[in-house]
Amino acid sequence: MRYSAIPTAQSIVQHCQAKNISNIVISPGSRNAPLTIAFAENPFFTCYSIVDERCAAFFALGMAQQLQEPVVILCTSGSALLNYYPAVAEAYFSNIPLVVISADRPVYKLGIGDGQTINQRNVFENHIRYSANLKQDVSHATSKVLQYKPEWISDGEINQVQQEIQNYNDGELNLALEIALTKNSPVHINPPFEEPLYDTLSEPSVSSEISPVPVELNEIPILDSHKEIWNASPRKMVLVGVNTSNEIKENILELLANDPSVMVLTETTSNIHHPNFFSSIDSLIAPIEMQKDKENLFATLKPEVLITFGGLIVSKKVKAFLRNYEPNHHWHIGGQFANDTFFCLEEHIKVPVNTFFDKMYVASGFVESDFFSSWNKVKQGYILKREVYLKQIPFSDFLAFNQILKGVPNDYMLQLANSSTIRYTQLFDVNPTLKVFCNRGTSGIDGSTSTAVGASLIHSSPTLFITGDLSFFYDSNALWNNYIKANFRIIVINNKGGGIFRILPGKDDTDVFETYFETRHSLTADQLCNMFGFDYRTAKSSEELQEVLSDFFKETLRPQLLEITTPTIINDKILIDYFRFIS
Repeated sequence: MRYSAIPTAQSIVQHCQAKNISNIVISPGSRNAPLTIAFAENPFFTCYSIVDERCAAFFALGMAQQLQEPVVILCTSGSALLNYYPAVAEAYFSNIPLVVISADRPVYKLGIGDGQTINQRNVFENHIRYSANLKQDVSHATSKVLQYKPEWISDGEINQVQQEIQNYNDGELNLALEIALTKNSPVHINPPFEEPLYDTLSEPSVSSEISPVPVELNEIPILDSHKEIWNASPRKMVLVGVNTSNEIKENILELLANDPSVMVLTETTSNIHHPNFFSSIDSLIAPIEMQKDKENLFATLKPEVLITFGGLIVSKKVKAFLRNYEPNHHWHIGGQFANDTFFCLEEHIKVPVNTFFDKMYVASGFVESDFFSSWNKVKQGYILKREVYLKQIPFSDFLAFNQILKGVPNDYMLQLANSSTIRYTQLFDVNPTLKVFCNRGTSGIDGSTSTAVGASLIHSSPTLFITGDLSFFYDSNALWNNYIKANFRIIVINNKGGGIFRILPGKDDTDVFETYFETRHSLTADQLCNMFGFDYRTAKSSEELQEVLSDFFKETLRPQLLEITTPTIINDKILIDYFRFIS
């Protein structure tokens, strides 16, 4: 096994190994060669090579999403680092532990016109939990240090100064990796390397000072006052955002589902299911918006107590409703952070969700209420009307999503792109055996495919990724790697542009709208499939889609992509008419 001759490179690898961070996603470069060699030569680490840094970062994010542990992304100096930014921001808002390691140029080579050189220190300042700017070794390339920065070692022996640098870097590495591990957050480690970069040793020359990761012990607060409010409230709403499957105990789900004073609103990404839960929030709220007596209806839907847990919320309609009809109490349960999404957050209760509800229901009966039953009748009504509506509309995005979601086999991982994809999926019931994920931290269309590819490597079941055309073409480099499994499936809904903009209020059918908002195109995915080794299928009608889906998920030797072409013009009308129909 070979070790980099640069002490800081050895230290970084030692810290990662000691803290059991073993997955390393590497993009090619020269400045990061010391770390590339050190990681790749060490059998403890599993290394992946991804050329495009933006794809590499989202690929690693998908892995970390599934592992629930840090994954390293490693790049060379210069603009390569900036390509990580979209994924770093997503990790920041989604609480996913990415460890960004960027090889930097020596500080004395900044601002002098050297190539591949930018100011990398604190570059993610607004979207990172910690930035560790390491110090340059003086025991490596000492002649260059003496040439350009003689003051670094003029007051002491080289060994003494190097030990001070070693101690400082160890402290920064311990702190950065501790934050990634305990806060489930992205961190940035920026080590400057001087040439030569490729020199190696047969034995390590450094023994890093590595601190154990502290175990955080959170005291369970006394919740007597919360229980008193809970038991006195006949209208309680539980709203669940992004959530890991199997996190909530079955007995808690049953208690919530059978409490007549509780409405549980779930999103597709919540990964919790019960027949008594409201899984299509917009189908509940949108028809109310169209009623003449909507003020009275919203007043009866308004909860006295709002409980939220999980990550960010997709539904714009539920956000608008709860901002306009504020509950008396809003408590967010669990997690590292709580967002005041509805401008009425009273308290972030940092206890596990199961613990909170155990305490709310211990030795307590249900509050007498018709809150659930009244709105459950509304829910059953729109479910029936949805089935009627589906039988009378032409082939469209709406109909395609209904067919797709009914056709996904049990136990698949379902990765969803943003924009129209996640919003259409929210309108339908999802098979409860599926594990559903979507990049909702920043909700961007960039990186969805890369995330799905990375996640599929970790998840034991096959993966289906559903995406729109713009999102797919935007991230097409996601398919440029050697790690895509044969059981990976992609469905592209191609409506020839940004269909979401036709749905949003204020759109205007002009050349400006079609060119700069909808961005009309005539691209298809068949040549990309040919280039990247995917089997390609297509469907342009409900009948063709049904036929393709009958064997699309069967075991094959290569990954599969299904491109569904839907009409550009009528999709927005069909969606808007759906809400009118069920109202």
